[in-house]
Amino acid sequence: MKRYLKTLLAFVAVGALVVVLRLFVFVDAPVPVIVACASAGRVEETVTNTRAGTVTARRRAKLSPEIGGRVIAIPFREGALVSKGDVVLRLDDELQRAELELSQQELEAARSQQEQACLFADRASRNLARIQRLSQEEIASQDLLDEAETESRRASAACDAAASSVSRSSAAVSLAQTRVSKMVLHAPFDAIVAEVDAEIGEWVTPSPPALPVPAAIDILDPSSIFISAPMDEVDSAHIKVDQKVRVSVDSFPEKHFWGRVTRVAPYVVDVEAQNRTVEVEVGLDDSEVIAKLLPGTSADVELLLAVKESVLRIPTPALLEGNRVLVVDESDYLVSTEVEIGLSNWDFTEIRRGLQPGERVVVSLDRADVEAGARVTIEEEAGPS
Repeated sequence: MKRYLKTLLAFVAVGALVVVLRLFVFVDAPVPVIVACASAGRVEETVTNTRAGTVTARRRAKLSPEIGGRVIAIPFREGALVSKGDVVLRLDDELQRAELELSQQELEAARSQQEQACLFADRASRNLARIQRLSQEEIASQDLLDEAETESRRASAACDAAASSVSRSSAAVSLAQTRVSKMVLHAPFDAIVAEVDAEIGEWVTPSPPALPVPAAIDILDPSSIFISAPMDEVDSAHIKVDQKVRVSVDSFPEKHFWGRVTRVAPYVVDVEAQNRTVEVEVGLDDSEVIAKLLPGTSADVELLLAVKESVLRIPTPALLEGNRVLVVDESDYLVSTEVEIGLSNWDFTEIRRGLQPGERVVVSLDRADVEAGARVTIEEEAGPS
């Protein structure tokens, strides 16, 4: 009996030792995880651009002279504000002004010739009238009358020819004045100088057909800035003019600007090896922000389709396939829980059923050994964004 009791006690001691070793020595180390608490907040349903959008100026002009010439003045440089009509580039117009002066002198000569010819025509007309009266009195012969009529018509024709010469000379003056004006570039609207691709003393030329030449002056209207963004054709049915949009720009990291859809392209862009997209134009609400944006900057847009306030939500990265989440229970073990979701975006997802406020869900799902049944330790608790 004593022997049996000793054996039993030995088995109990070994079992207790195994349990102690299992619980305190050979226990698996807890898995570190990042969690977030289910809490009430705002959830948005949005669609975003498929490729980077671009900050664009609706009113932008790349100016080049219509006539080649040597640059003698550039009144405004990059960043300067110009008003409509301001001179932004002046070319050497010495030759054109000489031609204008010559044309004006030829016009004066033509006017003098016209005056002289018309005086002769007036004198011939008065002489014809006198001969006609004498002919009626049978004092002047018919031959003298015929000669007077011929001379009057000849003088009248000379007067008309001189008038035509004056008109031609006047047109030549207008042409010369136009050539002089072509040597100066004016701002077509209130703008800011974006780029100057010329320098004083350089020769600039107009762009020949089918051979693009860089513009001499590039100006843009900063008040006409908008965002052009390609949206997936699948989302095109949800996009409407005046829809609210949130814009993020690379030059202003971690900032968002509000705007509205101003135009939706009436066609789908079909480019080989790319998604089919619909071009959307977005205008910003804040004019001060618009003035700071540089055309050509990358931008992203989020179109708000629906918004819910004060609903139970969790970070979207906490969702597993099949609308499941891993919940940390009171014993720090992971429990797989199925949830019913509502609105969702890249940041947050609405939870309609399956979770209670304050329950902790795992968001670091990419870590090894993060699975239902694992014992965890809270490495970090993510707060609401």
